[in-house]
Amino acid sequence: MSTVSLYASPLFDPLRPWLDRLPQAPDALAVADLSEQFPIHVANGQRIRFVPPRADGLVYECRIWESGEVETRPDNWHDFFNALVWLSFPQTKTAISAAHVRVMQAPGEVRGTARDVLTHFDECGIVVLSSQPDLLALLRAFRWKELFVERRAEVVRSMRFVIFGHATYEQMLRPFRGLTAKAVLYEVDEAWLLMDGLAQRAAVDTLLAADLTSGRYVRPRDFQPLPLLGIPGVTPDNEDPAYYDDTWQFRPGRRATAKQAA
Repeated sequence: MSTVSLYASPLFDPLRPWLDRLPQAPDALAVADLSEQFPIHVANGQRIRFVPPRADGLVYECRIWESGEVETRPDNWHDFFNALVWLSFPQTKTAISAAHVRVMQAPGEVRGTARDVLTHFDECGIVVLSSQPDLLALLRAFRWKELFVERRAEVVRSMRFVIFGHATYEQMLRPFRGLTAKAVLYEVDEAWLLMDGLAQRAAVDTLLAADLTSGRYVRPRDFQPLPLLGIPGVTPDNEDPAYYDDTWQFRPGRRATAKQAA
């Protein structure tokens, strides 16, 4: 009798090469072994290693920068997925880590908006690629039914959804009504959509690493909310057009709400 994988959702595809090597459990030792086979180096040359939590008071991001050590709790899904995102998107994780350290070194800076922006995407980010700018425009406008029902076939053909945030991967183990990620949207040509999974992931990693540290995103709300259970193929429930009538989950957005209140 076959069992359904915890990772059956297509949204786990960016991590699929690693998940296929691992048991369906948050095995910190297994991901530590993977980091030995597939080494990653941060900008100052330190090699990334996944280690048990240390009790020496050193700040998490500073430890990564100074020693390459990423604290990874055993039997912890959150840290397990964080490690797999490091392996899958090393340029972006390195860029985010370095940006945290730069901000912390600014005079008088402890924790501000710049770090909040980085943390929001690190935890809950998703990349949306499309060769059709009008589909991206519908997403920006919170026109969910028009996007996911009326133009469903075009979404399947011409959009790709690539989760980055490790907290979002953890939530996808038990997805719930209203599960939302923070999206960045990119118009790309058809060649991007035809790439195999590994090539597309590497291309996204390069693009995202530069974009997140460019200063383009200055507040967490600069990211686009995306209700994940609306994406075709993520849940069988969304095959029914009426699923998108749930305006608690598929909200009209800030602009539309402001117009209704006026």
